[in-house]
Amino acid sequence: MKRRLVAAIACRNQGSRLYGKPLQNLDVSESIRIIDNIIACLESLPCIDEIVLGISEGVDNEVFKEVARSKGVRYVIGDQIDVLSRLVACGQLAGATDVFRVTSESPFLYFEEVEELWRLHQKQSFDATFMDEVIDGCGFEIIRLEALESSHANGDHRHRSELCTLYIRERLADFKVHKAPPPPTLVRKDLRLTVDNPEDLAVCRIVYGVFKDLAPRIPVAEIVAFLDANPKLIEWIAPYTEAGYSTMYR
Repeated sequence: MKRRLVAAIACRNQGSRLYGKPLQNLDVSESIRIIDNIIACLESLPCIDEIVLGISEGVDNEVFKEVARSKGVRYVIGDQIDVLSRLVACGQLAGATDVFRVTSESPFLYFEEVEELWRLHQKQSFDATFMDEVIDGCGFEIIRLEALESSHANGDHRHRSELCTLYIRERLADFKVHKAPPPPTLVRKDLRLTVDNPEDLAVCRIVYGVFKDLAPRIPVAEIVAFLDANPKLIEWIAPYTEAGYSTMYR
């Protein structure tokens, strides 16, 4: 049976630090939003058979239905807290054998290894392939739909939250998991490219402005080189990085 990889993007607007993160503009003048760049990047990957939005219930999230319609992608509506159920529903709607997961507030996917890791995921019959150690916000997960369904059926409220693969990660003896290593130059605990705070958004807007001619496939290595050449930008996001947390609380 031919495997079918479906990208599931969980969408909601609620956020205590920054409202409407997926709909924030990367390019204000052109009205290019974070979710626009994510979808465009996913559409450029031959291995992605379909994109489905997993939209949270609630009036604040109705706007994502229009995003889906404007992009020509399908969507499901589901529980706000039970994010895992929305990912499962996305996969089931699209007849997926496997689900490709990225988060809706992270505009710059480490796309370069997606195709090769999908080939390896199939060849080795992995239940899950995790690109974890790359810069925060650039990683992704490939998970067999059956493994997600099992996680939802057998897990508890922790596993059904935004920590969608926690059940698998806690039971590595029960699942065949591959943790893919990124290049050492992209293992940077002092950097992040995900939007949770106003400072994150400011940095991502500047990055997009510099590399917009390459969008939506902006190489993460080039972003790193740019940030290293502009250390003030790294200072803006430093309090929110893993390295920043370690410094603050050691």
